[in-house]
Amino acid sequence: MSTAPSTTTDEAPQDDAATTEPASKKRGPWAPLRPLALRLHFYAGILVAPFLLVSALTGLLYAASFQVEKMVYAHELTIPVGDTKLPISQQVEAARKAHPEGTVSAVRPSPEDDATTRVMLTGVAGVAPTHTLAVFVDPYTAEVRGALEQYGSTGALPVRTWIDEFHRDLRLGENGRLYSEFAASWLWVISLAGVALWFSRRRALRKVRGTTGRRRTLGLHGTLGVWVALGFVFLSATGLTWSKYAGESVTELRTSLGQTTPSVSSAASGGEHSGHGSASAAGGTGEHGVGLDKVLAAARAKNLGDPVEIVPPADAESAYVVRQVQRSWPEKQDAVAVDPATGEVTDTVRFADYPVLAKLTRWGIDLHTGVLFGLVNQIALMLLALALIVMIVWGYLMWWKRGRGSSFGRPIPRGAWAEVPPYVLVPAMAAVAALGYFVPLLGIPLAAFIAVDVVLGEIAHRRKKAAAV
Repeated sequence: MSTAPSTTTDEAPQDDAATTEPASKKRGPWAPLRPLALRLHFYAGILVAPFLLVSALTGLLYAASFQVEKMVYAHELTIPVGDTKLPISQQVEAARKAHPEGTVSAVRPSPEDDATTRVMLTGVAGVAPTHTLAVFVDPYTAEVRGALEQYGSTGALPVRTWIDEFHRDLRLGENGRLYSEFAASWLWVISLAGVALWFSRRRALRKVRGTTGRRRTLGLHGTLGVWVALGFVFLSATGLTWSKYAGESVTELRTSLGQTTPSVSSAASGGEHSGHGSASAAGGTGEHGVGLDKVLAAARAKNLGDPVEIVPPADAESAYVVRQVQRSWPEKQDAVAVDPATGEVTDTVRFADYPVLAKLTRWGIDLHTGVLFGLVNQIALMLLALALIVMIVWGYLMWWKRGRGSSFGRPIPRGAWAEVPPYVLVPAMAAVAALGYFVPLLGIPLAAFIAVDVVLGEIAHRRKKAAAV
């Protein structure tokens, strides 16, 4: 939620409810935990904030990139509405004449009257192996409107792809992904600790009106943090879903529970069509057996409405796969396999039949990436990113005012661990160990923080004891 303490027990007395309450009211289940939450929120906030700031700024840009993409690539994406759309096979043939390089890996027929058809090519020189070259074709005239490098199942074009990769890994590759996973791992912890600290303050000390200086900044910081904490926790959880290390743990958990995302079997029935050749051998147009148009018709007969993507067979023993690619609400993720020899549907998977966790993962990722509810979703993400940026600025401002920018300001006292009852401390340590396994970029730094904190606290205690002798 924040990057500096929402409240303290050791700073100015007028900021601390504990200094004005009777001792009998101070001791409760939360009392020994509050100093720990304060230390965690303060120090973790200061150290993690730079990573969160980069993530927020790049996330803000990504949320805006959808609308930018529509404007920048309007010529490729849209066309004047005509009378009758040409067969898909004819549109693909036109794309291949203009771009004979590579192999047809997928075709997305025009989903709307004013939208172009996309023909995706792989193995094209100069195009990254994880990307495709998307050739845009007018479905009414077969005119090729252009070709652009494309990435991902959402069909991101160069501008959005660049920002997406910058947000995900700072364009540093796999090692760069550690920054975003580190930020996502800690965002929910800092947020929830801040909320707990804010509500542990007396109501009179939470007000903003009539306050000045650090008290006012603290009030603004805490009030905004409470309002946006749920959004921060959501961004953290969904961001970890497809991260490098925590994402693998999530995948393993879903697999063990039988909650993986199902897919259609691309094996054709009986290999009867083996004499028809592979997709790449059929003139490089993706045509195989009965052809693209009959395959699309078979999928339509199974109620696969637009937008859809047709994936040609990978070899002579495979089937076509036609899948819906709508990631906005309501999700359209149904898929069918079509035998190239007969044009019959051999397998069907419906989104309605997905396991619960598979559905939640799909919805969560699409909401996180701004596609589930379109423009409204993107605006909400931009507001959350702006809120996080403001929270970080306020957090550092409080830190500066607290110690006038010297070192870490007046330090939060150590020794809080000794106040925690064993029945709370032992499960907490077990939770840290579990976090170290499932969310290593949270658990490992947290364990290190605890170890260093305990050691330094013990050293300070012994020095104090020695000085008193």
